[in-house]
Amino acid sequence: MSTTPKPRAGRAHYDAIVVGSGPNGLAAAITLARAGRSILVVEAAPTIGGGTRTAERTLPGFRHDVCSAVHPFALASLFLKSLPLAEHGLELIHPSAPLAHPLDDGRTAVLERSIDATGETLGADASAYRRLMGPFVDRADDLFADLIGPLGVPRHPLLVARFGLRAILPATELASLWFTDQPARALMAGLAAHSILPLEYWATSAVGLVLGLAGHAVGWPVVRGGSQLLSEGLAAYLRTLGGEIVTGWRVDSLDELPAARTVLLDVTPRQVIRIAGHRLPASYLRRLGRFRYGAGVFKLDWALSEPIPWRSPACARAATVHLGGTLNELAASESTFARGEHSERPFVLLAQPSLFDPTRCPPGRHTAWAYCHVPNGSTRDMTDIIESQVERFAPGFRDVILARHAMATSDFEAYNANYIGGDINGGAQDLRQLFTRPVARIVPYSTPDPGIYLCSSSTPPGGGVHGLCGYHAARAVLRRWP
Repeated sequence: MSTTPKPRAGRAHYDAIVVGSGPNGLAAAITLARAGRSILVVEAAPTIGGGTRTAERTLPGFRHDVCSAVHPFALASLFLKSLPLAEHGLELIHPSAPLAHPLDDGRTAVLERSIDATGETLGADASAYRRLMGPFVDRADDLFADLIGPLGVPRHPLLVARFGLRAILPATELASLWFTDQPARALMAGLAAHSILPLEYWATSAVGLVLGLAGHAVGWPVVRGGSQLLSEGLAAYLRTLGGEIVTGWRVDSLDELPAARTVLLDVTPRQVIRIAGHRLPASYLRRLGRFRYGAGVFKLDWALSEPIPWRSPACARAATVHLGGTLNELAASESTFARGEHSERPFVLLAQPSLFDPTRCPPGRHTAWAYCHVPNGSTRDMTDIIESQVERFAPGFRDVILARHAMATSDFEAYNANYIGGDINGGAQDLRQLFTRPVARIVPYSTPDPGIYLCSSSTPPGGGVHGLCGYHAARAVLRRWP
């Protein structure tokens, strides 16, 4: 146990203490504070935010989102939509198009807000894409409410069943069944690759369909000034509700916290065992110990002298660009990390927020970041491989780089203890762990100790900046309290 003196809380007893100040921890705290409960949030790092932090990583004046930069779920989350975050400094910026996916032959699939406009970039597959996505866009809120949360009886069973028949398929199969040409197949493959799973796995289509649906229904915005402003908006709102936040406090044991009716842990199973293992039965700890972490990521931040020189002008319209070529290429890339191998031509997810938010860097300059998937705990430097993939679709890219900052899997885990082995999703989100994370329980956020709940992305609905893991965990707490 650490001997470093801990910061002091404002009182001796709370209704609830939340350990961790990522979006899920703050969401849990806000939900409880809205119910009139006394709340303390404890954060190990000097600043709040977890996966939504922004920092100067390359050169002075260049602000980079350390993890999440583009937020498809910021407006798809019914919880986040319910908060007055604009009153606390949050401004979302929508790029001209949510996503672009260039191919070597010069064609570029573009996810537009309009289904018809998207179809114009998909050639012969325009009508098939409309048939696939169209039935769900007008009822997007209904679908988001049923899908982005814990497993339960859906409020719109026919709609969910229709969606599920498509979503359960492996992404490779869905793309091949519905589409005949490369742009549409590649677009769906890139969307599904956000699952950080091999695209031959069952239900990888679910991630692709939900992200595509979000693009049409609510967009893929960036936060003006950086993702840190989302965290700060959540924290500011929490304080108006009477909640307290203490940073620089690494919790080594629940015993060091002030008294509380309930503790909610915005951490993954490995830290739960470390922090709360002495209060949980051995059988539950064994089940937590079998929790499977997913692939890691290797990430680069760049300070740029000018915008990325894309061969396809359409790429400059999107804050997010998927690089890696065709469906077959992406499938081959995403199968490597499951075998403990590295792809030499990986799927690269790139964000270029400064094209739409000039506050990120000095005038006339730009920022961008990109990452690829690697085996959990990988020690390989993927800098040259990632930059080669960018150069493939943007000749001359290396010439505009002023400085770069790299994060390997060990750097991610050092930055945020939840990112075990570089896993930014809080655990593998395959079919076995999609709704039963971290273990199979009727209330997945609860533990055998009625005073301990889990609220991290290791609980449903998993990774992403939506706050719903924390929201549903807090709702479970409130249902148990008189």
